[in-house]
Amino acid sequence: MKLLSVSIIAALVVIAPGQGAPASKAGGAAKVAAKPQKNPVVTVGPEDKINAEIRRVNEEGLDVRIKDIARFRGVRSNQLMGYGLVVGLNGSGDSQKTPFTATLMANAMRKFGTLVDPAAMNLKNVATVSIIAELPPFASPGNSIDVTVQSIGDAKSLEGGILLQAGLFGANDDANAIAVAQGPITVGGFNASGGGSSVQKNHVTVGRVSSGAIVERSVPYQMVFTGNTMYLELDQGDITTAERIAAKLQQKFASYRIKAVDGGTVAIQLPLKSNPLHAMAQIETTVVKADIPAVVTINERTGTITISGNVKLGPAIVARGSLKVIIRETTEVGAQAPFTNNPPTPVTNTEVTAKESEVQIGVLSPNTTLTDLAKLFQKLRVSATDMIAILDQLKAQGALKAKVKVL
Repeated sequence: MKLLSVSIIAALVVIAPGQGAPASKAGGAAKVAAKPQKNPVVTVGPEDKINAEIRRVNEEGLDVRIKDIARFRGVRSNQLMGYGLVVGLNGSGDSQKTPFTATLMANAMRKFGTLVDPAAMNLKNVATVSIIAELPPFASPGNSIDVTVQSIGDAKSLEGGILLQAGLFGANDDANAIAVAQGPITVGGFNASGGGSSVQKNHVTVGRVSSGAIVERSVPYQMVFTGNTMYLELDQGDITTAERIAAKLQQKFASYRIKAVDGGTVAIQLPLKSNPLHAMAQIETTVVKADIPAVVTINERTGTITISGNVKLGPAIVARGSLKVIIRETTEVGAQAPFTNNPPTPVTNTEVTAKESEVQIGVLSPNTTLTDLAKLFQKLRVSATDMIAILDQLKAQGALKAKVKVL
């Protein structure tokens, strides 16, 4: 018997008051209702303490250190990249359809005095990978950094593999290695198969080597000064946050001349004969109130949704329902025809059943908070796909007051 479940349609309806749905009263509450005879109306009231704290942070900003949201101009990280081989795989490496794997392996063995014909190699436990890493500022020789490896051939999995020693190079120099990577690979998933069936969790062709690269030489950096002025650059430009940083630093350091140049830069003029490094240490540990933008981030590949605390929703009604069609196929063997040696003819019986879940309705009142929205989704028991569709419809209808980023 073969059971096929096909999801035909998911009804996600967003209706604004004034467009056929009654407007709800203000108060920041979310309501979820189903059919009266089966499920009573469930009212989800806001938790005063949590909502009060959320409102305070939204209005005043979040307390953070300057070093966590900004950096000094000239202090930056550098991207490193290289190529290498992963060995020790359990038959899940590159096949002969990836010919450069055998060539790279033969070149590696030649360094140790062993000559091998690449055409005669049948490597199933080896995979060619690209290696990337980020060199943080002030990294000196001997420091360890994390590296990420990803298959560039047709390897099925990097699980259990070990990265052979490989050099990592900067963008403008492919002759002198800045770091050398080597070590066992950690894959955040698995891939199992058997009998024609398989199951996989996450990407098994991408792995990580924790502290797997050792810095061999440092990258020179230069602090950017104009006269006696240094510059703070925000990781994410925001005019409100830049003004708050300038005001806070001017209040703390009265002898400095500080101003926000734009939404991403704060200029700091130091007194003559001052120690720039000492000033930087005091500035970056200063706590300021960073503004929280209203942003909804959607990653459709992983089904992950992130909603910031400043997101507001106007009055709207959300209706959710779904229709599923279940197809059952049963194969039966008929009787053999008399006076013949012909095998019985299989007969396939198909049964189609349709199931429609009852519609659930959620009411969003004006000034609905993040807490209310989370409770609404929980009560409706929506999947990540449905949440993405609901947020998209709320944005299109105008009830969602936030920027939506789709990754």
